[in-house]
Amino acid sequence: MSQGSPLIPFGRGVLVTGSERGIGLEAARVFAKAGCDIVLNYPGQGDCAEREASGIMAEFGVKACALKADVAVPDQARKLVQDADSLLGGLDIVVCNAGICRFLSFLEISDEEWNAHIATNLNGSFYVSQEAAKIMVKRGSGGRIILVTSVGSFRSNPTQTHYCTSKGGQNLLMQGMALELAPHGILVNAVAPGWIHTDINDASSKDPAVTEPWLSTHCPAGRLGSPSDLGSAFLLLGSRDAGYINGSTITVDGGWSAQL
Repeated sequence: MSQGSPLIPFGRGVLVTGSERGIGLEAARVFAKAGCDIVLNYPGQGDCAEREASGIMAEFGVKACALKADVAVPDQARKLVQDADSLLGGLDIVVCNAGICRFLSFLEISDEEWNAHIATNLNGSFYVSQEAAKIMVKRGSGGRIILVTSVGSFRSNPTQTHYCTSKGGQNLLMQGMALELAPHGILVNAVAPGWIHTDINDASSKDPAVTEPWLSTHCPAGRLGSPSDLGSAFLLLGSRDAGYINGSTITVDGGWSAQL
C-alpha cells in the first residue's frame, strides 16, 4: 500500500450481523463507503434496518439490503449467511457483531440470561463464521472474518460476568479459526471495543455521575467512545492490505486496557 492510498476491501460482498444500529451499522457504513455491497442483519422488527439499507444505497451508490435472522438460532444463522452470499453474488467479508449485554450481578443471573448471552454472543459467532468459512473454502478465493469482542474478553467486570464469559469465548473462537482457516486464505481477527456509547448502555453513558468518575480513573482519552471510533479498525481488518494480520485483536478503548 503506497503512502496516502486508501485501504482496499478484500472483496465486494459484506455481511454484518446485528447491524441495524450502533457498532454494526458503523461497520456496514464504512465498508459501503469503500465501495462494498452490504447485507444488514436484524433479529426483530425490520423498519430501522430497511431504512438504513435504503440510506446506504442512496448515500454510497452500492447495493444494500436487510435480512431478518436471530443468530442464536443455528438454522437462522446459517440461512442468513447462505442468503447473504446469494444476494451479494459472493461473500468476501463477514463481521460478527450481533450481541447482547444485560447488566446483572452474579447472584442475579438466571439460567435464561446466562444461556441467552452464550447463545447470541458466542454460539451466534460460531454458527455464522463456520457457515461463511464453508462457503469461502468451497469458492477458493479466501476471505475475511471479523469478530466484535470486547475489552471484557480479557478481564471480567462487575455485573458482566455472563457477558464477559461469552466474549472471552469469542476470543478463543477467533484464534482457533485463524489457525485452521489461514491455509485457505481466510484471515480471522477481532475488534475489542471499550466503553462505546450505544443504546445498550445509553442510560449510564448519558449520566455524568456514572461516566465522570470512570473517565477520570480509567480512560486516558478522557471520553467515551462512539461507533465511529471503530470504523478504521473494521476497514483495516477487512482489507487486502492486512494480508499478514491473523488471529489478532485491535483494541479500541481510549487506553483503558493499557493500564489494567
